[in-house]
Amino acid sequence: MARGRSAASLVGGLIVAAMLAGCGSAPKEVPLDGFTAEEIYKRGEWELENTAKPENSIRYFSEVERLYPYSEYAKRALIMQAFALHKAKKYEEARGAAQRFIDTYPGDEDAAYAKYLLALSYYDQIDEVGRDQGLTFQALSALRAVIEEYPDSEYARSAILKFDLAFDHLAAKEMEIGRYYLKRGNYAAAINRFRIVVEKYQTTTHTAEALHRLVEANLALGFTDEAQSAAAILGHNFRSTGFYEDSYRLLTARGLEPAGKGDGWLARIFREVIKGEWL
Repeated sequence: MARGRSAASLVGGLIVAAMLAGCGSAPKEVPLDGFTAEEIYKRGEWELENTAKPENSIRYFSEVERLYPYSEYAKRALIMQAFALHKAKKYEEARGAAQRFIDTYPGDEDAAYAKYLLALSYYDQIDEVGRDQGLTFQALSALRAVIEEYPDSEYARSAILKFDLAFDHLAAKEMEIGRYYLKRGNYAAAINRFRIVVEKYQTTTHTAEALHRLVEANLALGFTDEAQSAAAILGHNFRSTGFYEDSYRLLTARGLEPAGKGDGWLARIFREVIKGEWL
């Protein structure tokens, strides 16, 4: 694979490094036209492995592609460009190089890795919960493509783990906003956010808290049926959690208990839970 490096490759890179250093100029000023595709490629590998700046290697991989566009080394250099750009945190450029590889060599054995690098360039840009979630959705889409198109690859396993984390990230965003509204007494807006978590992100780690917050918000509004139903769902799925204990305490303090009550959306979910059709 393009990313694997033998001892011979490393030695070759060192020879080329010494050759270029002997020219008396900084590496970026050395003309590369007189070197073979292999020599330039190995120089790029050497830069990637032996310097603290992965971007130093990008010039060499790019030059292989420019000077020897139809060679085997051009193909290898393109995937290494994507890797080096990602390592240098130049994510948009990394996506561009990875997509070029996919478009040019769709049937190549490294196409799965290129697709994974593309997804990873979105995933690694996911910032703290408070930021815009557009990149999270793009990461989910790209990770799903890896999982569906290359299900038996080593990258699919990693993509599945990252998909779950990105999905959890979206739920965390909704929870953060919901808590903000809850603290300020905007209970209807808070309920809308917690409902999203329960309905769309029920497989994440935030579902138990979302149900508890629904108990709190609905009790604050006097919607006892909804509060009891939320607590009943919470007790059915997360009885051993502190969130259920807190919800149970809130209800019993008012002479209520967890139960599927009324015809609201939470009561409908509770009935589905009892039938084993939810979660």
